[in-house]
Amino acid sequence: MFKIRLLVTALALVSSISVASAWETLPTEAPAPADNATTAAKVELGQMLYHDPRLSSTGTVSCSSCHNTMLGGEDNRPNSMGVNGQTGGRSAPTVWNSAFNTVQFWDGRAASLEAQAAGPVTNPIEMGMKSWDDVVARLQSIEGYKHYFEQAFGKDAISKDNATKAIAAYERTLITPNSPYDRYVSGDKSALSAQQVRGMEKVAELGCTSCHSGPAFNGPGAFQRFPVIADGYWEAQYHFKKDKGLAEVSKNPADEHLFKVPTLRNIALTAPYFHNGSVGTLDKAVMLMGKLQLGKDLTKEETADIVAFLNGLTGEFPKQKMPVLPGTPGSSFN
Repeated sequence: MFKIRLLVTALALVSSISVASAWETLPTEAPAPADNATTAAKVELGQMLYHDPRLSSTGTVSCSSCHNTMLGGEDNRPNSMGVNGQTGGRSAPTVWNSAFNTVQFWDGRAASLEAQAAGPVTNPIEMGMKSWDDVVARLQSIEGYKHYFEQAFGKDAISKDNATKAIAAYERTLITPNSPYDRYVSGDKSALSAQQVRGMEKVAELGCTSCHSGPAFNGPGAFQRFPVIADGYWEAQYHFKKDKGLAEVSKNPADEHLFKVPTLRNIALTAPYFHNGSVGTLDKAVMLMGKLQLGKDLTKEETADIVAFLNGLTGEFPKQKMPVLPGTPGSSFN
């Protein structure tokens, strides 16, 4: 299911990565699938749809409500808020650099950005539309969208498939390269402080890069178990194991507590942390990862060095001009 077994197996075979091979800079362009080449027209349309709250049942929630492109790509809430003030059980993952994820959502249930874009719109807690047929009907009722869909996909092109392709095309432009880390790896040895370099070396020494490797620091595979080490004291405080992760989707007990490995890019901006948003600070998250994933009691100095390094993963955010959405002159959207 979802090619999950192969991905988990591949992840399990990964051992600690050497310093020489671990450090990769972030690409400035994301690969696109063969059936959805990135074009300017798709990106323009996708940006509109991404920011349009009329894709929700109440007209109050858009993709950007939970994945804010004016900051860290999420909403800095423990649990995201959808229509009618409802909240889900998970913290919104960042949209920045999501094009480099192997799978999407914390439980990996979507294999692509296109598949991910389709889900929240009809989720009763998130955007609350009853069906994609209703979404398409609403888009068709907004006269101005016809032009943008035609420019991107041709005539009579308003459909679920094309809407999600456009949103995914826009999301593939949300890349944050040229962080201090990237500049350091590219040869500018002044880009990181001495403390950040110590943190970088400690990350490799501890084996953090076994999972958080590659240019996006999100690993070669899709999933990792969290927590690895059972600890009743921390579980009583943070309830990490209440969420079964991938098993919530697959219904396979062997998949319990498997989660998508999140990117460490821009992590300094995306508090609170972990799938349930239960940890409010980055230093506490680092300490807990040491205990629960690696069985290590990090010193305050080691934790501070790692946090300093993680701050060096904040990249340059592309300048964006917020879209002017097609209006419905003289009437409401419904």
